[in-house]
Amino acid sequence: MDTLTSMRVFCLVAELKSFVAAADRLNISPAMASKHVMQLEKRLGTRLLNRTSRRVSLSESGAIYFEQTRPMLESLDEVETAVSKATVVPRGMLRLTAPVWMANPGFAGILADYQVRYPDVRLDVDLSGRMVNLVEEGFDLALRATGAPDPALIARPIARVAFRMVASPAYLDRVGRPTQPTDLSGQALLHYALYSPGESISFQGEGGTQTVKFNPVLRSGNETLLHLAALRGMGLAFLPQWLVADDLAAGRLVHILPEQVIFEGRLFAVYPSRKYLSAKVRTFIDFIAADKRLR
Repeated sequence: MDTLTSMRVFCLVAELKSFVAAADRLNISPAMASKHVMQLEKRLGTRLLNRTSRRVSLSESGAIYFEQTRPMLESLDEVETAVSKATVVPRGMLRLTAPVWMANPGFAGILADYQVRYPDVRLDVDLSGRMVNLVEEGFDLALRATGAPDPALIARPIARVAFRMVASPAYLDRVGRPTQPTDLSGQALLHYALYSPGESISFQGEGGTQTVKFNPVLRSGNETLLHLAALRGMGLAFLPQWLVADDLAAGRLVHILPEQVIFEGRLFAVYPSRKYLSAKVRTFIDFIAADKRLR
């Protein structure tokens, strides 16, 4: 069997998590798809895929092989396109994961504009809020708001993200409206597990650095839940400007101490490796990095 073809079959099975789906996409039989993968496993002397009656998943060796092989195949496709058309055209499925709060009109507009410019790229966007494993789950790219990107991955800064400390008018009516950072001591905090500070937070005030200890009443990595909890008056929350802009304008939420409590995060484009970076990933990162709607 042709090794290059077997590599393509393996990568598609790993991406779709199904021999049947991969075989249908490649117009071959599931049995032939299985033979291609077994040929690779025999050649490499290791199991690449774990197979059960219900699902297919990457083994540890398979995850490493998939991480190295898929970008190489995509680069080969681009080289072939370049030779035949004298240009590299981004194409194929771009699998992207991003924070829940990016489900907003601004980011939807960026996706729409990118697809207009690169119509041969199909977008598969996960906004579940979970921390996915890019290699094992077959994602090309992640957008992550974090202060410490995974050192095992490549992280390119895209934009600064302004976080606002907000609370509902009902909550402030119960506890009073703070006029200085020390007024926040002991207040209920809705803690964003993936980014926001812990229960003790330091602020720069007129008298220097002031450390305030909050009462974290809810901790979650899902910004939508924290947003809804803030609207219901559970406590204070640090939330992205994109998520709370309409609520602040409508008075459903109040921006707390805007001149004294300043908190900015960084949005990173995160991907497994610089080697063989595909045109679809490279153009998407460049596109969003240049878009002023992320500022």
